[in-house]
Amino acid sequence: MTTAPIFTATAARAELIALLREVEVGLADHLALEAVRRADPDPRGALPVMDIASLVRAGGKRLRPLFCLAGFLAAGGDPGASPIPAAMAVELLHIGALIHDDVMDDSDLRRGSLTVHARHALEHKQNSWRGESRRYGEALAILAGDLAWTYADGLIADYGAAVAREWCEMRTELCSGQALDVIAAAEFAADPVLARHIAVVKSGRYTIQRPLTLGALIAGRADLASVFAIYGEALGEAFQLRDDLIDAFGTSSVSGKPAGLDFQQHKMTLLISLAMRHDAEVRALVEQGAFDELRYHLVTSGALGTVEDHIADLVRTARTAIGEAPISDEWRDELCALAARVAYRDR
Repeated sequence: MTTAPIFTATAARAELIALLREVEVGLADHLALEAVRRADPDPRGALPVMDIASLVRAGGKRLRPLFCLAGFLAAGGDPGASPIPAAMAVELLHIGALIHDDVMDDSDLRRGSLTVHARHALEHKQNSWRGESRRYGEALAILAGDLAWTYADGLIADYGAAVAREWCEMRTELCSGQALDVIAAAEFAADPVLARHIAVVKSGRYTIQRPLTLGALIAGRADLASVFAIYGEALGEAFQLRDDLIDAFGTSSVSGKPAGLDFQQHKMTLLISLAMRHDAEVRALVEQGAFDELRYHLVTSGALGTVEDHIADLVRTARTAIGEAPISDEWRDELCALAARVAYRDR
């Protein structure tokens, strides 16, 4: 499947597209080589590699490598400094997080196909193997996710101490955010402040801010870290809030994921948290699984409008920050345009 990264129509994209193509080739070659290595002496040893490769081939927006490369190019980096392994690494980190996230959410659909754990569980059941099919599928999925992170760590290892510190912080806050996401869903208490924090740390920072900063650090522009932090955190939160709206109001045929999964998992998104604060019926509707009626209340409670307004504010914050960044006008325009495309996408 052809990948569909989000591009703008400005002149800066030529180098970006060329480097993204190198990332695609690099990922395919790296995983193909690993599959051969791990298949000896038993081809089943390559199963986790093949799971990762299958998810890479299934497509995706490639936002994380895109922003890593954009950070590098906007910082004036010389392509000879080789940002490609870092861009590959952030995508593999994302692939591992997706595999684990699908296990935690008990989701059976990702990018239009069965998730890793669901596919292996089905195989186990169809073959009437020993043990529990669910645990078998989840075990193999956990290993595949861990392996993706191992590959990512290997690719980032040669960039030096500053990049290593940023990488470690990205991995750590991703795990922290995911833990808070699980806890908040279990507690199911309306807390808009916590919901925003979770959106930032479980997704927003590792999607945009950290990849941008990694690119700048590889280019030798540590001075851009502060402005990229403002731009990236604001746009990263907007990205996750849009993701929440797509889950709530979108369709599986467009998103490639089960629609309404956040409702089923009682995820305490900002959308749900605001609605629960203003409409006493929302909690009961979630618990009853009355999702069509719930969507009506998300609109009438004002929660949808508030989230849309907040996304608009975040985009303005990101654009203002990048408008003052010490980078070329061309890259200011490119990153400003990307902000709108990321925040107002439909998948």
